[in-house]
Amino acid sequence: MKEHIQHLLEQAVSALKSKEILPADIAPRIQVDRCKDRAHGDLATNLALILAKPAGKPPRTLAEAIIENLPSSDLVGKTEIAGPGFINFFMDRGYLARQVEAVVKDEHANVQRPEKVQTVVVDYSAPNVAKEMHVGHIRSTIIGDAVVRTLEFLGHKVIRANHLGDWGTQFGMLIAHLEDLQKQNPDSLNMELSDVENFYRESKKCYDSDPAFAEKARNYVVRLQGGDQDVLAMWQKLVDVTLEQNSKVYDRLNVSLTRDDVMGESMYNPMLPAIVEDLKERGIAVEDDGALVVFLEEYANKDGQPMGVIIQKKDGGFLYTTTDIACAKYRYETLGADRVLYFIDSRQHQHLMQAWTIVRKAGYVPESVPLEHHAFGMMLGKDGRPFKTRSGGTIRLSDLLNEAHERATNLLESKLSDLSKEERDEIIEAVAIGAVKYADLSKNRTTDYIFDWDNMLAFEGNTAPYLQYAYTRIQSIFRKAGVDANSLTGQIVLNADAEDALAQKLTQFNEVVQSVVAKGMPHLLCTYLYSLSGAFMSFYEACPINKDGVSPQEKESRLLLCAATAKTLKIGLEMLGIKTLERM
Repeated sequence: MKEHIQHLLEQAVSALKSKEILPADIAPRIQVDRCKDRAHGDLATNLALILAKPAGKPPRTLAEAIIENLPSSDLVGKTEIAGPGFINFFMDRGYLARQVEAVVKDEHANVQRPEKVQTVVVDYSAPNVAKEMHVGHIRSTIIGDAVVRTLEFLGHKVIRANHLGDWGTQFGMLIAHLEDLQKQNPDSLNMELSDVENFYRESKKCYDSDPAFAEKARNYVVRLQGGDQDVLAMWQKLVDVTLEQNSKVYDRLNVSLTRDDVMGESMYNPMLPAIVEDLKERGIAVEDDGALVVFLEEYANKDGQPMGVIIQKKDGGFLYTTTDIACAKYRYETLGADRVLYFIDSRQHQHLMQAWTIVRKAGYVPESVPLEHHAFGMMLGKDGRPFKTRSGGTIRLSDLLNEAHERATNLLESKLSDLSKEERDEIIEAVAIGAVKYADLSKNRTTDYIFDWDNMLAFEGNTAPYLQYAYTRIQSIFRKAGVDANSLTGQIVLNADAEDALAQKLTQFNEVVQSVVAKGMPHLLCTYLYSLSGAFMSFYEACPINKDGVSPQEKESRLLLCAATAKTLKIGLEMLGIKTLERM
């Protein structure tokens, strides 16, 4: 609807130019916004205020001229001038009703699909081998997954890239410790590796305290990088155990990542020598004190000297920057990316920008292909510090989810006594996991946020349980009416203000979905779903459905509004990776 109004205004401006009311060379940026107060209309523009001075007319006078030259439209019911010269547009109620009917009938809830499908590579989650996933991984994992789901809903080809930390000097000590365990007791190996966090700590302890072990570990690094098959086999065992544990966490979180999506650091290793040689031959990288360095004028220090970014150390080793250059090159040349999104915390921003500056200088990825860092802040405790255990340790993600389940059980079990154990367990887990995810997704990803158990599990306010409950309430309306939502065939007629407000909110879904994809910000969808639920609750209180005295036509119309709301909530929550429930 915004685009339609903008098009009408463009035509009005052209007409006023031809009548010499506006200068012929003027090219205003036409902005149309939603009205905060619906009494003032549905959409509004400040175009008359912007053009008043060039036109040499008072804003209200020019607003009248703009309205007079607007082409007629079946989508616009009326226009009004407000305040100093704002033009307010009221949507035609018949058009509004037809749009909501389309939400019910259309598989994609009347959300516009792109004319051109893109291949979008999304880098997210990125845990490390031999380290269990902890709360620090949750933001990248669930924010990235929500954007991935939304992109796929629109029809884009999405390539998930789980950039696993599976390479580096630390693998020498891990493999050496693994070998020692294998010699001591091969049968206990898998049990030892089942606690990967402890395995890592024990490896580090051996490395720091035993010089012979440390020497063996360094030797294993050389053998690993040289492709030694025995060492690679032990490395692969570490990778496999880690991926198996990660998969359990992803499944429980209802995250769409699978083992097939793993693109570890190791896969780019064969590309690095050729990239370094290419950058050196072309003069982009130069030797400096034995290392190969790219000097970036874009990152000059306070003395105006360009910052040096090392891509190969004196000893021939490569750095994370080198890997990230190869990573971007691979995603464009091999995966055919039209757009690449990285969901990585804000502390890595300069590192990524430096790597991408080199990528652009080398021409590995053209400017036409966006490389986007969608940074996020930290999860904090109520004390405003990074979320930790009481002893100050890092909280394992599996422990966080277990506590969520326990808290949801204490909150819900007594209310679900009439259901079977399987049904209770399904509801409790869906509420628990949904609450944890939504508490994060509903916050602007660019900021830190306070983790609060009490707020996230509340059935009031902007929480997952509130939205899940709103969906189940609509299902109960249909059960009470004895009607299948898919069997509705009537038309929507908007008579009451609450009906009108709900319909208005439903037509905004398309705009919100497009914004989530464009900005990589799932909180926009959360905010919308919360306001949609609020509009539905107001409608439900003001407009009877299953009560005596409601005409069949009125009941059908209101059930269609219910169906459109339920469909939008379900699709929206699915984009966030949150399960809906038929009963709660």
